[in-house]
Amino acid sequence: MPNWELKRCCNHDQVTFLVTIGVFTFVILALWRTVLLTPFKLITVFLHEASHAIACKLTCGHVEGIQVHANEGGVTTTRGGIYWLILPAGYLGSSFWGMALILASTNLLTARIAAGCFLLALVVVLFYAKNWTLRGLCIGFIIFLAVIWLLQEKTKVRILRYVILFIGVMNSWFSVYDIYDDLISRRVHSSDAEKFAEICPCPCNGVGWGVIWGMISFIFLAGAMYLGLVILS
Repeated sequence: MPNWELKRCCNHDQVTFLVTIGVFTFVILALWRTVLLTPFKLITVFLHEASHAIACKLTCGHVEGIQVHANEGGVTTTRGGIYWLILPAGYLGSSFWGMALILASTNLLTARIAAGCFLLALVVVLFYAKNWTLRGLCIGFIIFLAVIWLLQEKTKVRILRYVILFIGVMNSWFSVYDIYDDLISRRVHSSDAEKFAEICPCPCNGVGWGVIWGMISFIFLAGAMYLGLVILS
């Protein structure tokens, strides 16, 4: 039975899980404005845009193309589908993938599955990529994950779970930051939240939706940590 109440917390695996998330958070914040994190920021933008594309496909729309730019921006061009579901899917979907990757890192088998799904997604997006930044990002991360996988299987350098966890933590924090930067502090008028506010009948502007989506993103992150502790108990 799952230990939902987290009785007798925390064992060695749980402590390692929490400490690793803390260390990764510190590293991410310390290196936030350095070039070292740029590939991981761009992969978060990739997951944001891929989430728009998935929502479009699930609502019977057509994805005409996806772009990720070096300035950490991105565009997904869609036709059809349910627009009010496609718009919030970027930020919330990105937060969801961060949670999924954090949970996948708790077990080697699920980390392998996550890495395999990630590789498949990168290959699929190559066919929708409309610029060389996204194509290069996909190819680079395909090679990166393949090397990490080979090291995991063929050598004693077994870091696949930690790589998946780092990408998950990075994705979760970048989603929260992106929501704050685009929707609350600067209020970009072409943002997903501003567009969503225009079509949503609720009396809430883009900033309000940014706050709501930011709170949901925090819930995803907190939920990932709690469920990770339950899995490891």
